[in-house]
Amino acid sequence: MLLGLEKATVRFGGRAVLDGVDLSVAEHEVVCVLGPSGSGKSTLLRVVAGLQPLDSGRVLLDGRDQAGVPAHQRGVGLMFQDHQLFPQRDVGGNVAFGLRMHGASRGEQESRVRELLDLVGLPGAARRAVAALSGGEQQRVALARALAPRPRLLMLDEPLGQLDRSLRERLVVELRELFGRLGTTVLAVTHDQGEAFALADRVVVMRDGRIAQSGTPLQVWQRPADEFVARFLGFDNVVDATVSGQIADTAWGKLPVPEGAAQGPGTVLVRPAGVRLVAADAGLRCTVAARTFKGTHVAVHLQPVDGAPRLEAACALREAPEVGETVGVEFDAAEIVVLG
Repeated sequence: MLLGLEKATVRFGGRAVLDGVDLSVAEHEVVCVLGPSGSGKSTLLRVVAGLQPLDSGRVLLDGRDQAGVPAHQRGVGLMFQDHQLFPQRDVGGNVAFGLRMHGASRGEQESRVRELLDLVGLPGAARRAVAALSGGEQQRVALARALAPRPRLLMLDEPLGQLDRSLRERLVVELRELFGRLGTTVLAVTHDQGEAFALADRVVVMRDGRIAQSGTPLQVWQRPADEFVARFLGFDNVVDATVSGQIADTAWGKLPVPEGAAQGPGTVLVRPAGVRLVAADAGLRCTVAARTFKGTHVAVHLQPVDGAPRLEAACALREAPEVGETVGVEFDAAEIVVLG
């Protein structure tokens, strides 16, 4: 274990913004912390970096308690959303900053700057002015600067938050490949689940200063721990249910649930892919209230005619019904999750 948090607690004005958090990050692991604003994810990052003192608990790096260790002696790299490049220095001067602080010779600095600019896709850019760089190029320079001193742990705070979506999607793939190639240990925080799921070996979802769920991207996506996690991930088909055997009694009728599902009162998630449209005289009778084009499919918003809560179905582009049509709905047990 490279990083460990034990009962980490931070209070602002009596309110716990970090509430007894236990978290470990293994060497070479990429962990992304997700959560809405105010969930405590950025405070967690600042605590590990040494920028925010703990009220109680411990931060361990390589098994050593970091209490009293200042930020610049922790051997961690930190990259912020706004990059925070030095405008008066050229690209090479920015990348070499940490190396200079560590006493590297001029030759070592020039060699490492050249190596890193090649690595992040900016070969020969050392003499370019920061002001002349695009947002994506600034992001690459900030990453090179954070990597330059070879930190034991690289921490990213909303690293792609200011970039447009297409550039974000391209850079997150490049980052994933780069971290794999370097064997970098990464702790990143973001509010963007797509970014986290593409980048991480493990995803940690936070709520109100606590960890709501931790697991691989596939585990978290397939089996959200509770209604909060499901809705945060963008799933809206959540309904109260009473489970008996392999049947859940809900406002949408009796739904099939997987074998071994928790019994009794609870909530059920139906992924949009599990809402199957059939003939209007079969299944749950619904009216198509709206359609949203999603690029790869159409999200069809359905209003049950009996007044039950709305449903969302994912339909192929050519098969999506028109607004106002009446359809029937059946449910696929493989896409249904009984939530904790």
